[in-house]
Formats: sequence, C-alpha cells, structure tokens
Amino acid sequence: MSDDSPQADSPFHAGERQVQERMGVRAIEDWARKVVRPYMPEQHRAFHTALPFLVAAGRDARGRPWATLLVGAEGFVTSPDPRTLVIDARPAPGDALDGAFAAGADIGILGVELATRRRNRMNGRIESDGAGVLVCAVGQTFGNCPQYIRERAWRRVDGAPAGPPRRGRSLTPAQRAWIASADTFFIASGHRGASEGAAFGMDASHRGGEPGFVRVVSPTRLVFPDYAGNNHFNTLGNLVAAPRAGLLFVDFETGGLLQLTGTTSIDWDSAAVARVPGARRLVTLDIDEIVDLPAATPLRWDAHAESVRALRLVERVRESDDVTSFFFEARDGGPLPPFKAGQHLPIELEVPGLAAPVRRTYTLSGAPGGARYRISVKREPFGAASRQLHDGLEVGALINARRPGGAFLLPSGRRPVVLASAGVGVTPMVSMLHALADEGGARPVWFVHGARDGGHHPFAREVRALAATRPNIRVHVAYSRPRPEDRANSACDAEGRIDGALLADLAGDPDAHYFLCGPTRFMIDAQNGLERRGAPAERIHTESFESAG
Repeated sequence: MSDDSPQADSPFHAGERQVQERMGVRAIEDWARKVVRPYMPEQHRAFHTALPFLVAAGRDARGRPWATLLVGAEGFVTSPDPRTLVIDARPAPGDALDGAFAAGADIGILGVELATRRRNRMNGRIESDGAGVLVCAVGQTFGNCPQYIRERAWRRVDGAPAGPPRRGRSLTPAQRAWIASADTFFIASGHRGASEGAAFGMDASHRGGEPGFVRVVSPTRLVFPDYAGNNHFNTLGNLVAAPRAGLLFVDFETGGLLQLTGTTSIDWDSAAVARVPGARRLVTLDIDEIVDLPAATPLRWDAHAESVRALRLVERVRESDDVTSFFFEARDGGPLPPFKAGQHLPIELEVPGLAAPVRRTYTLSGAPGGARYRISVKREPFGAASRQLHDGLEVGALINARRPGGAFLLPSGRRPVVLASAGVGVTPMVSMLHALADEGGARPVWFVHGARDGGHHPFAREVRALAATRPNIRVHVAYSRPRPEDRANSACDAEGRIDGALLADLAGDPDAHYFLCGPTRFMIDAQNGLERRGAPAERIHTESFESAG
C-alpha cells in the first residue's frame, strides 16, 4: 500500500501504520478511531482558547519543517465552531516560519499548559490568513498523556527587546550548551502525499526528559531518545515516510527560541539504545540550518520544574499476587496538595545503576482528602520503576513527587455512574468509589471489574466493604479463569469478560455515565459495545492504561 493510498477510515497514514506494525501495536487503531476526531470537542476548544501560546509546526518555502511558538494577547485564540481554530498571531520577525502560514498551508498545533501538564494536538490546514489572523480548518485532534512534561508557571513581561535573529548551519558553543541543558523541546514533522486525507499534514509534538537527554554529538548533529508513549507513533511515522524534522528549544528564562531543521535517522534497537535509560529508540538529527531568536516571545517561565516536595513511604500493602499499594506522607509532615478522584501522581525514583531518576505517573488509588497518598502498582518483570518500587523501596524511603493532575474526573449531578475496569486499571475506580461513597447521595453506582482470578484481584475486600455502606452502590466482578477456591468462595459474580452490553444492562439507564480504564483491548470492546447499545459518546469517559513499567 502506498503512502498516497491510506485506508479510508484510518486515522493513520502508511508511515504510522508501518511503525505500529513493527512495534506490534496495530490494535491501537481501533482505539484511535474513538479518540482521534475530525473536530474539536468542547473541552479541547475551551483548553486551546485559554492558552497564552501555541506550538505550531509548518514548512518554509523550501518545504523544510520547522516548529515555533505563536503568542498573542489574552484571548488570541478563538474557536467559532468545532472544526475551526482562529489564531490572532504570527511568528516573530526573522522566525524560520515568518510568512510560511499562508492560505492552503498545512499546520500542526500543540496546545500545552506546562503548569498543569495538559496537552492537546490538532493538525489541519490554513483556510485564510488575512489581517494577520490565521483561520485553521481542523483535520484531526486528540489529547495526549502528561508523561515527560515539566511543570512550569508562566508570566508576561512588557517591553522586552528582541535581539536580531541569527542564522547559521552549525551550533555555536552557547547553543550547544543550551541544548545540552534542556529538559524540553518541541518537534515538527509531517508527510503529505497525493491524498487529501486527514492523516496527512503537519504535526507538532512535545519531547521531555532529564536535563541532558538530548546529546550534542557535534555542531551539526543531535541524538535524542524516543520514550514510551501512546503508541500512535505520529512523529516516528512521519519520519519514516518523510525523514525531515524541525526542533524548537525554548529559553524559558529569557523567552528566546532556538529553531533547527534537518534530516533524521532512527536507531530502532542497537546496543546504543540499551545504554540510554528508558529509551525505546534513538533519533539522530543532522542539522541543515539554525535560527536563533533572542527574547522572541513576551512570555517567561520557571527555569526549572521543581518537585512539589519529598514524600516518605510509610506503609506497603500487598493487594494481590502482583499489585502492591504504597502509602506516602509529606517528608516535612505538612499537608499534601489535594487531589480529585481519578487523578494521578507524577513521581521520580532513584534506580541503582541508572544515572538519572526514572519518572513515572501513577493513578492515586486512595480516598481524596486524606493525609496520605496511595498508589497501587503492578510489578512488571522488565519495568525499572515497578521493580524498584516492589523490590527496592522500603518503608522510610524518600521519593520526589509533583502535584497531582489529570482530567479523568467524576461529573457532578445525579446521573447513574458505572465504574468499569480490568486488571490494574481498577486503581482510579477505587478512588472514585471512595468519593462516591463519601458523597452520601442516592445516585445509582455500579462498580464493575474484570480479573483473571482471585489471586489477581486487588481491592476485592475494600470494594465490597465500601459498597456495603451505601445501598446505592452495587458490585459486579467477573473472572476470566477462576480458580476452584474462587468458585467455592463465590469470589466472583460471573465467569468470563466484561463487555459494553453487560455494562449497559447493569446500568439500565440511558442517562448513565460510564468510566472505563484498563488495557486497550478491554476499552475498545467496552466502548464499541456501549455505543452499539446507544450510549452517547459524551457520557463514555476513558483513561488509557498501558503499564509504565
């Protein structure tokens, strides 16, 4: 199949599908059809229009990709309808993309809120560019996970003079030092064949890691790791189809921008990949041209993303054969930042043998409002973080953590709620169940969970105990391979797997809200089944779960 002949209903072009095939994750396409949309959901429109800047990807007159920031006054982004984004801003004078965003041009947009680690992506085309205003037609839009985003607060400065742009073909010593100390950059990539399909176009993406994660090999060559992500492989798929890319580094203290464009190559599995902690692949950029824009934006951010505080492990509880809960309190004994049921906790772990801390995000599984945080982690045989937690973190140990975040949240109101999970996807559901039990209301709640057997069923007693306190809460548990003792003890309510038809039958109400969390296949099947039974898409809430390791 050629790049110019994508599958008609696929959200991915051939390059993306090729990488997914290579990585053994082609099943993600079924899921992506649900979350990659040709329009902007209301929450995405509200998110983009409240931002002080957007990351934009485009091509210059020679067809080379570059990334930049579009910055305007408050309200400079509007969305008159779900298929349109209007941006009252242009690149700064001398920017590599100055004059590039003309009618008909492809554009990739990344909306990222560094203070909360939220991000959403949109790609499309510019319909018109009159009077300095870009009217963009939405091609695709979808949300991204918060992993690897560094938290930074921002502010505006007045009258900051921008220096003259500097162009070159090799990095100066100052630019090399800038890149070597960076913990964040943005990357522009894209591919367009003869097709007009939404899978083609430009893409703007975020990359983050510990300072130094981008290695400056020479004045004209960089190498950076590609970490585990959402398995869409948008950027790598673009690079397989069209290997040119643009990188953008931001000087968060001064507002300076460093833009690079060049040609990439991908190291999929050499010994060099194994030497970089957490890397799944390595990407090399051979630089063609550089644009250095001092103080190009009136925005300033915190130079360093500091941890919220150190946390001390105060208790470990074995929840099942492979899941353990870890309870943390603030090292200084003070109150912890509050969280809402369904949110996650970003943590950093020191792992012996690794030069840099390992960063992971785990759902908070305890009741909101308590004096401790609880995370519940499945031990993965090859997972650096989960093995360190299970095998190396003893009571009294300290870790660093950032403020809880996430938008997988319970709605207010009286509509029935169905909490459905499989495997360790149960963690946000337990926190939500605590919140619903504490709510003391009368709205019907179903807690539905699927596990292999009783040995792999965390929180079984805790959930039953919570349900016993409230007549409006009911529980349904299904084991796919129950043990004899499970049957003897009536540990499950059914044998088999959970699907959307079962969830709709249990709810028995077309107005119910459904929350799904678990492996990709579980969520695909559950959502498809719910939609076939008439559940509105806006009342099906999902949290993608793939083990971080």
